[in-house]
Amino acid sequence: MKVLYSPLLCLCYMVSLLPMWVHYLFADVLYYLLYYVIRYRLQVVRKNLASSFPEKTQPELRQIEKDFYQWFCDYLVESMKLLTIRKENLKRRMVFKNTEQVDEIVESGWSCAVYLGHYCNWEWISSLPLWVNPKAQCGQIYHPLQNKAFDLLFLRLRQRMGALCIPMADTLRKIIDFKKANQPVVIGYISDQKPNWFNIHHWVDFLNHDTPVLTGTERIARKMNHAIFYIDVHRIRRGYYEAEFKLITCKPQTMKEYEITDIYYQMLEESIRRTPAYWLWSHNRWSRTREEFDKRFEVIDGKVVSKHTEFGQ
Repeated sequence: MKVLYSPLLCLCYMVSLLPMWVHYLFADVLYYLLYYVIRYRLQVVRKNLASSFPEKTQPELRQIEKDFYQWFCDYLVESMKLLTIRKENLKRRMVFKNTEQVDEIVESGWSCAVYLGHYCNWEWISSLPLWVNPKAQCGQIYHPLQNKAFDLLFLRLRQRMGALCIPMADTLRKIIDFKKANQPVVIGYISDQKPNWFNIHHWVDFLNHDTPVLTGTERIARKMNHAIFYIDVHRIRRGYYEAEFKLITCKPQTMKEYEITDIYYQMLEESIRRTPAYWLWSHNRWSRTREEFDKRFEVIDGKVVSKHTEFGQ
């Protein structure tokens, strides 16, 4: 692993040192290659856009499609820049708004759960420790990559500004450890991923689709009684973002089951519809349908089980 990681880190570090305008030149070339030559996941993107926005014309959809690939290439080079970008530079480029509410909650000894999506530059959200009450331990839940060298690289990127990466499988245990230590936390959850079959407990109407969703964020926030926020991100211009904290609730235990999840998806959809190109349309988000779920699975005592043992995940 170290044999691969060291040269990979060295190469990425040297590339990251290049000025931002050079990174965007790379992004322009990469856009041409991904969109016009490789046509990276183009059919998935087109299918997702057409089914999400049936009211839009073909020229409108094609423009969103092109804007998506241009933004996605910018996201890739901006993420690489995290290796070397100065803190003061990143603070100019990723501005957080309405952090006062978060600071007040942390100052009182409580913690926060923060919903976000694969929208705008989610990697730069890891700069949150530069903005909030220093008494808080900021962190983000992540899914470890199978390639260990790339996993170490992304850990270095995401933790460079002081945020802690917590593996998804260790989320609750780690948060309980912080609570026992009387350590307030501000934890970010990217919760718009596709759940596996055995984690499907709830469906929402999202972007014109009957959508299975992850509910772990809500369950953990309820159990730990965390204040819950949504981060609404705006791309101001190339390389500049504003991320606004919007309070969902300070009392999650008083809300109905899945109500918090429903609110999150409503807020995320509002962000996406405002500027559709900045969501991750290349993800095959709607490959699992309720019809197939009902055919293959059933819920017994709150657990999803297969109706036929020959089916896997």
